[in-house]
Amino acid sequence: MRNIDLSPLYRSFIGFDQLASKLDAANRSDKNTGYPPYNIESIADDKYRITMAVAGFVESELEIESENNSLIVKGIKAEDKETKNYLYQGIAERNFERRFQLGDYIKVIDAYMEHGLLHVNLEREVPEALKPRKIAIGKNNLIEQ
Repeated sequence: MRNIDLSPLYRSFIGFDQLASKLDAANRSDKNTGYPPYNIESIADDKYRITMAVAGFVESELEIESENNSLIVKGIKAEDKETKNYLYQGIAERNFERRFQLGDYIKVIDAYMEHGLLHVNLEREVPEALKPRKIAIGKNNLIEQ
């Protein structure tokens, strides 16, 4: 994948610096290893689910944080006191940190594990003040009498 230089956006567009920063961050995050694999699915109009394959991890070894429109999922393996002599090790049980950029008003609802998969449910909660509202047409009550 080619590197894209976004510096012209910083000097040409005023107020789009956050967008350019997000594009830069997304470009940098594409270079991570791809471990652990994950899916992102749309469950309903404003509901989403991230599913990560975390084979070999237990719930106490996983950490989920949500801050500043970012979701961070970390897996920290406990030290194995028993040394194993693998002939072949296909299940990667290494530490990881996976970051997801969340859109505006996306909130983490809950997380659970099932069959070696970590599921994180998300929902878009737009504040009432920002939702469109219908205005009834009636007579002008402000006319002086």
